[in-house]
Amino acid sequence: MTGKVAFVTGGASGIGASLVTKLVERGAEVWIADRQLGPAQELAQRLANPGAAVHAVELDVRSYPDFERAVATAIEQSGRIDYLFNNAGIGIGGEIDSFTVDDWNDIIDVNLRGVVHGIQAVYPTMISRRSGHIVNTASMAGLVTMTAQAGYSATKHAVVALSKTLRLEAERYGIRVSVLCPGVVRTPILTGGRYGRNTSVSDEDLLKLGEALRPMDPDDFAERSLRAVLRNEAIIVVPRWWKALWYLERLSPALSMAAAKVALKRTREVQTPRPPATPTPPSG
Repeated sequence: MTGKVAFVTGGASGIGASLVTKLVERGAEVWIADRQLGPAQELAQRLANPGAAVHAVELDVRSYPDFERAVATAIEQSGRIDYLFNNAGIGIGGEIDSFTVDDWNDIIDVNLRGVVHGIQAVYPTMISRRSGHIVNTASMAGLVTMTAQAGYSATKHAVVALSKTLRLEAERYGIRVSVLCPGVVRTPILTGGRYGRNTSVSDEDLLKLGEALRPMDPDDFAERSLRAVLRNEAIIVVPRWWKALWYLERLSPALSMAAAKVALKRTREVQTPRPPATPTPPSG
């Protein structure tokens, strides 16, 4: 990746920060795009050295005009974007009866609309150059049956579908598309992330549930994922052992749902009881 220009959303923390670090180590010029500008600037300063070009730019992926401006700044200074990592995401955990319309809007705006905005802002510039690679971060929640996180799972399934379709369409322009589907990685997303939340399970209990699934170190995840990106893999599952659940889902959806039912029972055993969300009054 030496000499390439990478643009990473949600790059100030978690998987994004690890991707940024590994990209810099591989010789790429990297733009850290995040609505947490302070941490993005701190990471850029920490990684900058005489042989590395690292920039921080403020970006709220929910806003397409903001995305356009951030991309324009990167292209003006660096000339192009070779790799777009649509990585920004939040988690809103809980069963559907605890969700509000605002919960749905928040997670769709970041996890799905943010990816759409990135594609709309960068894909045309890649088409004009007949070159580029778009890497969208989804999740194993986008490949298998999950419980107590319907909003997260819905958006990640959508990102997987979007990525698969775009990969086929973009091939004629010489553009590659991959989708990352992490298992459990030890990052703030385990409890929702900086802008996420959980509607029925405490952060402490969520961390316990996450640790039982052997969370992966984010730097290790980023290194393995970038190797797969360079191999132009379409659907990248890391850690690899999570592929067993993906295969189960494809082989027997009913059996996969049965396994998810067991997981739901375990989650309910540790969650804090709370009343269902207040229904939204009908309009008109």
